[in-house]
Amino acid sequence: GKTRWKFWERASKINDAAKERRLRVNDQDYNRNFKYSNNIIKTSKYNALTFVPVNLFEQFRRIANTYFLILLVLQFIPQISSVSWKTTLFPLVIVLAFTAVKDAYDDIQRHRSDRSVNNRKSSVIRNGKLSDEPWSSVRVGDIIRMTNDQFVAADLLIISTSEPHGIAYIETKELDGETNLKTKAALRETQSMGDRLDYISSFDGEIVCEAPNNKLDKFQGQLHWKQRTTPITNDNILLRGCILKNTRWCYGVVIFSGKDTKLMMNSGETKFKRTSLDRFLNILIIGIVVLLLAMCLICTILCGVWEWEIGRFFTDYLPWDAAIPQPEMAGPAASIAVISLLNFFSYIILLNTVVPISLYVSVEILRFVHSLWIDHDAQMWFENGQNSVGAQARTTTLNEELGQVQYIFSDKTGTLTRNIMTFNKASIKGISYGDLRDRRGNIVKIDEEQSFKFYDTSLLKATRENTVEV
Repeated sequence: GKTRWKFWERASKINDAAKERRLRVNDQDYNRNFKYSNNIIKTSKYNALTFVPVNLFEQFRRIANTYFLILLVLQFIPQISSVSWKTTLFPLVIVLAFTAVKDAYDDIQRHRSDRSVNNRKSSVIRNGKLSDEPWSSVRVGDIIRMTNDQFVAADLLIISTSEPHGIAYIETKELDGETNLKTKAALRETQSMGDRLDYISSFDGEIVCEAPNNKLDKFQGQLHWKQRTTPITNDNILLRGCILKNTRWCYGVVIFSGKDTKLMMNSGETKFKRTSLDRFLNILIIGIVVLLLAMCLICTILCGVWEWEIGRFFTDYLPWDAAIPQPEMAGPAASIAVISLLNFFSYIILLNTVVPISLYVSVEILRFVHSLWIDHDAQMWFENGQNSVGAQARTTTLNEELGQVQYIFSDKTGTLTRNIMTFNKASIKGISYGDLRDRRGNIVKIDEEQSFKFYDTSLLKATRENTVEV
């Protein structure tokens, strides 16, 4: 009974975690019951076990590879094959192997990037002391201390900062591309802890908030601490990928980690990307295959006509294969139909060179060389002292997509309008300047607005006589 009750209690907690997140600060024993995600991220597509099957599945989504696989199967049938299966197997293996090596190289780069991010150091409070640990060791409920110009390791609730009123300045270019600084604020109830490790390490509040989602501008939650409930909004949250700026230090509680962070929720899974060139090549190969089938069909019909008109009368000299039904048993029409059908597949094997299997290899070589060209382009080098960096082609699949703009979305309407301000009037020490008057003292209306013309000369005269102080 007691064991069963613990099981149902734990299952209930896991079910509630799908609807909302509940955690206790500095209490890993409690948080471990919910099996929250760790802070390890993974953007790679393959591992040692899945590389071969997954990569082959992706490669055979190409029409040419599928065609040559079918052709290889047909060449194992002796009744229709007139050439060795090796003539198709070796080129197909070379094509698949070359593409697999390129895909493996791209995925190794992703693994290196993931390893570099997961091994970044972060100061975590353990047993009342600060401990430098990799990001992969950070867990939900941990308290992290960040310093200026440091990346935020996970989605955090700000506890206290070095700035007045608990303000923290962040840069969000990794999230939305904006380089202007934004402000976040610590909760008023926790800001008084300051930089006191004894206070922060004894912080035992309980946080109840929304489940992980990809909304960057919204957050709802509550902090229960010292018999008080404090609402938590998006202004109190630091998201993974942000950079702390103009703030000496900042403490935060990990709410979402790893794949549950809003940054990773917006990233989605790594998919097999096909460029417009790949789609065009597939359409091109389909057209070539249709042409090949049409040629084979025409040859099959002509073969049947020849066998019916001439070939069946020379079976004593040119006997049919043993696999073909004899005319005495099935009739000449049935025998010729079987011969034509087998010859149809034979023609496909004979005319297989119409489909260019080396086309994909040529394209992959060009992509790989182009990616190296991008990596070593001296004109795409950013000089920043020790942090100088050049352009990096993180994948060799999408190079030909560069510079192809199909849609432009812009919310910067000010860049599309012409704002012109002209100096028309001024009031200085109670005297109005800018009106043009005639001899009778009446104001003359001026309709000319194309260029700046200030007709009232009294302001210029007063300025020269130093009777006006602006």
